[in-house]
Amino acid sequence: MEALSFLFYPFLACVVLILIHAYFGIHILERGIIFVDIALAQFIGIGIALSFFLSYENTYVMSVIFAILGASILSFSRRFGRFVNIEAFIGVLYIFSFAVSILILDRSPHGAEEFKAILSGNILWLTPKDIISAVILYGIIGSFHFIFRKKFLALTFEGGNGFFWEFLFFVTFALVLAKSVQMAGILQVFSFLIIPALIGRLYTRDPFRILMIGWIAGFAASIIGIGISYKIDLPTAPMTVASLSLVFLVLLVVKVIGRSLEKTVTGNDHD
Repeated sequence: MEALSFLFYPFLACVVLILIHAYFGIHILERGIIFVDIALAQFIGIGIALSFFLSYENTYVMSVIFAILGASILSFSRRFGRFVNIEAFIGVLYIFSFAVSILILDRSPHGAEEFKAILSGNILWLTPKDIISAVILYGIIGSFHFIFRKKFLALTFEGGNGFFWEFLFFVTFALVLAKSVQMAGILQVFSFLIIPALIGRLYTRDPFRILMIGWIAGFAASIIGIGISYKIDLPTAPMTVASLSLVFLVLLVVKVIGRSLEKTVTGNDHD
């Protein structure tokens, strides 16, 4: 009973994170900009690093500033794509952010510990206030995307609606990331964005069904990861990431074996 009480808030945080990130993951995968999340999250990490360096307690304020700046840059990604491979551009943004964060933390009194906090977050020690604030923020952004879902779906699946909606997409995404990185760290945020959507895409291309499957897989993997990390005293965020990754890999192998057996039975060698 004590374990359930201790792990309730971390699991609740994972649920909240998966609900919003799996949705954005569908857009990111469809656009083919897989590493935009980790690049933008690391750019936000510069703000967190500056907060540590300046001993500024409210890291979220600095995170939001760098989130909006990063979103503004990424809003031009399609225009940049005319001149350079967009994944290469995102990679440069990530490497730049990573390097700058290290340089700042090198001058911070507890740089190593603070760097670890940026990567892994502090999901075990979240308070009800942390989760409530996340629910409110994610709820507002989720509602905004639901109301204008046709605009955002057209933006991703048809490449329409122009720069204004592109900017709104990246700004709302960045505001979510600013809160998420503070709660769970870059590693867990990246896995929650990409892997649930990837799992859903193993079975369907319908966005709603992808979301449902991704949510179910994400919730199950979070229970497994948090439970194992508590049982054998391992870091929670990496264990949750590993569990979610293993769920995806197992389902992928099952899918491949199932397709191979189907081809053998039907004698069809084509996908």
